[in-house]
Amino acid sequence: MRWPLFSLCALLATAWTIPVNASQELSVKSDQELLIEIEQNWNAAFYRKDIVFLERVLADEFIATYDDGTRGDKAHELALAAAFNQQVESAAQDDFAVQVYRDTAVVRLTLHLVGIHLGERIEVVLRFTDVFVMRDGRWQCVSSQSTRVNPK
Repeated sequence: MRWPLFSLCALLATAWTIPVNASQELSVKSDQELLIEIEQNWNAAFYRKDIVFLERVLADEFIATYDDGTRGDKAHELALAAAFNQQVESAAQDDFAVQVYRDTAVVRLTLHLVGIHLGERIEVVLRFTDVFVMRDGRWQCVSSQSTRVNPK
């Protein structure tokens, strides 16, 4: 009778150590890392018209101020993504700067776009400032401002 009890204890001891070891190997992402990942996924989602992702990352009260000074709400941003049909060769983001203030974060980044517009190859550089708020355990963007960088 001792053998089954010993086996049960050994099995339970093994089961308890597996999650502890597995959790030690998992790295927890910082808010800064999560926000950079969200920005990268947002950029990719826009070009592949992933409306489901965009609906989730944009807050209901989202407002964008575009590089030409016009503004758009969440519905407008989703419509832009759905209608997007430009040929983008590359869309690289860099120069990330992330500040987190409890449940609010400001993300600044630069986007380098290369593609074909009206039959011509163009390069555009935009700087973004995005404001996120933590809601229900996830970051949502409430405001986005883009500024076009003029070539020198």
